[in-house]
Amino acid sequence: MTDNQDSYITHLESALDGTELPAGVVQTMHNDRPLWVRYDLAALRKNVTRDALADRTAGMWRYRELLPVESDEHIVSLGETMTPVLKCDRLGQQLGASNLYIKDESRLPTGSFKARGMAIAVSMAKQFGIQRVAAPTAGNAGGALAAYAARAGIECYLFMPADTPIVNQYEAALHGAKVFLIDGLINDCGRIVREGKEPMGWFDMSTLKEPYRIEGKKTMGLELAEQMHWRLPDVILYPTGGGTGLIGMCKAFDELATLGWLETDNRPRMYACQSSGCPPIVNAFEAGERFAEPVTDARTIAAGLRVPGAVGDFMILDAVRASGGKAMAADESRLKEWMSDACELEGISLCPESAACIGVLQRALAEGEIKPNETIVIFNTGAAQKYVEVMKVDLPMIDHTKPIDWTAL
Repeated sequence: MTDNQDSYITHLESALDGTELPAGVVQTMHNDRPLWVRYDLAALRKNVTRDALADRTAGMWRYRELLPVESDEHIVSLGETMTPVLKCDRLGQQLGASNLYIKDESRLPTGSFKARGMAIAVSMAKQFGIQRVAAPTAGNAGGALAAYAARAGIECYLFMPADTPIVNQYEAALHGAKVFLIDGLINDCGRIVREGKEPMGWFDMSTLKEPYRIEGKKTMGLELAEQMHWRLPDVILYPTGGGTGLIGMCKAFDELATLGWLETDNRPRMYACQSSGCPPIVNAFEAGERFAEPVTDARTIAAGLRVPGAVGDFMILDAVRASGGKAMAADESRLKEWMSDACELEGISLCPESAACIGVLQRALAEGEIKPNETIVIFNTGAAQKYVEVMKVDLPMIDHTKPIDWTAL
């Protein structure tokens, strides 16, 4: 954190039509579409230099002036760290990429990148005096919201599809959230949260239905730029369900360019990576559409990718196209294989969502979309150990009372 108590936030803006809304009051969406948070970047540029970051504590709060929280007293933190960018030579050699990196978000509180978004969203809820929050979740977002709500002393309700990974179910309950399982998809859980707003008086923390989670996700882009000495990679592959991470990073790069902090004008080509079992963004991209039709039979072991219809679909597609990238789907049947490759070759606890990025990279390299010598960054958005159902293997049993056949090991 910094000693600066002032926020540079100026207003909120509709992502669809540009309508401006005040920042000092609780906002959700405008005409059922998400909002951008806007800052006085000209004033920030005069008062803050990128060199000033060097003396600050590592972690997302080092970018305090580019975040919406008005005062340090409202910050809800669990010690968010700066996640490492790891060179992956062995995995890269197998795929045919000589400059492959993985940014490992599994190091964050609750084991996923969701900590970034929830840290900001819950801090803003605290700032506005909100006492009860609710959200639909199919995985890591629920655990993160439960933990940060507990830290802030805010009551939390979560609604999960019944087949949400068991670790996420237990994690959220352990942090004191009121957790309910639903025989349906995350969209069905979202409907319950919407219907409960009036009778329960909770604030809806669904993806992009409040403006601030994206600001937390934005810090992935700010951090990556700083770690790469203010020169962005050629390609970023990002597992895309609700899409806040990809959208947030693109917003970060725009803000850094306006501040004059980037060494070059080159922007990464953004690849939105989905599973063939739930590819609404890919379908829209390939059809040349700006809005995505929901998938009717979404099936994937990557819980975070099982988002049949994203409220920020047009924001994802706009960002991907503007970057010169693509939306591509990986073969669902091979996600566990690619997940194992990263774990075995690099020791990185890669989640099944990010395994989709490996599948997309393999295909993009083969098709010449991505060049072997380009600088490529994959985001590992969560820890493999939170997916025990996916990790499960049948291990051989040794009878310790009998002689061991060493040649059979």
